[in-house]
Amino acid sequence: MIHRLNRIEGQIRGIKGMVEKDVYCDDIITQLSATQSALNSVAKVLLDGHLKGCVKDRLAEGEDEVLDELLVTITKLMRK
Repeated sequence: MIHRLNRIEGQIRGIKGMVEKDVYCDDIITQLSATQSALNSVAKVLLDGHLKGCVKDRLAEGEDEVLDELLVTITKLMRK
């Protein structure tokens, strides 16, 4: 996870440099799209772990409100 986030951080710095150098807009948009895809990938990994860990454990303990929290979380992810 940290490795992926470090790579995304590098992509963001690269995009910033592209903007500063006034690189062709389409090239910047392509890099933004790749970075967004990488962020979505991290979000999916986190969501998977959350479902298999936190949510599963809380449901086993009878904390059904975790499902409402999960719906809010998924709604946030879908806005992207």
